[in-house]
Amino acid sequence: MATEQEKAMCVLWFFETKSVITTQRRFRTTYKKDPPSHNSIRRSLTQFQETGSVLHRKGAGRPSTSQENVDRIQETFTRSPRKSTRQAAVQLHMPHTTIWNVLHNRLHLNAYKVQTVQALHPNDKSRRFEFAEQILTRIEDDENYLRKWFFSDESTFHVSGKVNKHNCRIWGSENPHDYRELERDSPKVNVWCALSHTEVIGPFFFAETTINSVTYLDMLEMYAVPQMQQHQPDVIFQQDDAHPHWVMIVRDFLDENFPDKWCGRGGPIPWPPRSPYITPLDFFLRGFVKNIVYKTPVPSLDELKRRIVTPQMLENTWREIEFRLDVLRATKGSHV
Repeated sequence: MATEQEKAMCVLWFFETKSVITTQRRFRTTYKKDPPSHNSIRRSLTQFQETGSVLHRKGAGRPSTSQENVDRIQETFTRSPRKSTRQAAVQLHMPHTTIWNVLHNRLHLNAYKVQTVQALHPNDKSRRFEFAEQILTRIEDDENYLRKWFFSDESTFHVSGKVNKHNCRIWGSENPHDYRELERDSPKVNVWCALSHTEVIGPFFFAETTINSVTYLDMLEMYAVPQMQQHQPDVIFQQDDAHPHWVMIVRDFLDENFPDKWCGRGGPIPWPPRSPYITPLDFFLRGFVKNIVYKTPVPSLDELKRRIVTPQMLENTWREIEFRLDVLRATKGSHV
């Protein structure tokens, strides 16, 4: 929990920068610990505006764990659902039993065990650190820098409920696979979308069951790039290191349409390999798939396509990406 002095500094930083994210970054840099949640900073600001003070106002009583700490616990597991309760206890300076009790009894979350993440190669951490440092430096020079970016990604959705994203042990309110069987040859659809600060392009459904460089390039030429360039002239386009993305015909096309302004393998802005969770599409697609698409069993491929629509998640998604870049820089490129 933040001290009264720390709360006062948060209020001062917010009035100075008009940004909760920047306030949290300064808190983390100054005090070397996790900052208060967005809600906590807003409450301190409201209290200061109403009373002229951030001192705690005594009431008739309070629960054993304050709502502020509940909010902090909820936010840290929303950011990093793979985090263990003991890691959270150390980072939040709370007893492990408090973390556990809040997750179970106040937030009603459970831990689900699934598969492990992709292994890192020896140079991956340094590349991710360099990428995070480069992007954060540009954000500090130009607060609108990230607004120029379109992040893109593909995912395969199966009617049975299987998704081709890596799995892990996560904290959540429900297990999306706990009541349905996975068919071995379930019908599937490959979906692409791109995400900017204000817009979602897609979803685009590939007619082919397997995406190759030709089908990917056709999608870029006929569908994606015209929409991105219409959105703004200074677009910076990002793609990951999947094989169809870095074949020469694709890179030549991107060099022509986004000269010095595309990010990916072999591009002018190198994309760090094996780093899906840096992009907003990782948590955007994961949360959207879990909460919307597979909320109930999907009876058919047509129904699956109908459910994959533009979600209303942009604000939370873009609030998260700067935090993850901050963590990458602070941890020298380790897993977020």
